[in-house]
Amino acid sequence: MTATIDDFCAEGFLVVRGAVAPDTVRACVDVIEHELRARAVDPRDPETWIQPVVRLPCPEGPAFAIAATSPALRETYNALLGPGCWIQREGVGGTVPVRFPSKKDPGDAGWHIDGSYDVDGQWWVNVHSRGRGLLALFLFTDVGDADAPTEILVGSHLDVPGVLAPFGARGVFFGDVAGNLPASTFQRSCVRATGRAGDVYVCHPFLVHRATWPHLGSGPRMIAQPAIALHKPFALHDGAAVCAVERAILRGLG
Repeated sequence: MTATIDDFCAEGFLVVRGAVAPDTVRACVDVIEHELRARAVDPRDPETWIQPVVRLPCPEGPAFAIAATSPALRETYNALLGPGCWIQREGVGGTVPVRFPSKKDPGDAGWHIDGSYDVDGQWWVNVHSRGRGLLALFLFTDVGDADAPTEILVGSHLDVPGVLAPFGARGVFFGDVAGNLPASTFQRSCVRATGRAGDVYVCHPFLVHRATWPHLGSGPRMIAQPAIALHKPFALHDGAAVCAVERAILRGLG
């Protein structure tokens, strides 16, 4: 996996194709659809697709536990963070933004990195990536270019540590990070997180990304976007034991 890890450090993400088996994906989608119907949104009835996005806490249950413990994902998390350094949830976790075919601005499509810990009701982030080792994007439906895929700025995770470092261990509100990045960040090449249901994009926690719109596809697009939590923040002390995610942060700090 050395070449893949090197690519991850340089680009900020890798893709585990077919990480979740089709029957498990289908079982997860059934639960998500049930949650939507409880909110008066029928995933089979376009007349109920009033909002461009409906955001749900990722459900729990056996199917999501199987998805989260995929052997391919465990192997990837171990390779990027180190065995025993990350926290295995019983389910997938995070939120599920379900995006529906629509030309309306969903209102959440700006460039950002995800926050990792709560400060007075807001999500914050620090250079040690307290609370978050990785960001995972679980594709529960097929996602093509027309289906409002997540867009990624390749290598942008290397620009973020320099913005975060002056804020020290306390960190900063995640929404203030993108506005302080250099203009060159937004000139980086873009990749869209497309693929088949069951694929998982495994991303550096500082990777800059955004939702896209309009959704010009034919049906709801479902992904989950959980954090892979850490037992303790990255120490940021260079050495032989530094994992791939920490190595990329140190590279960004120069």
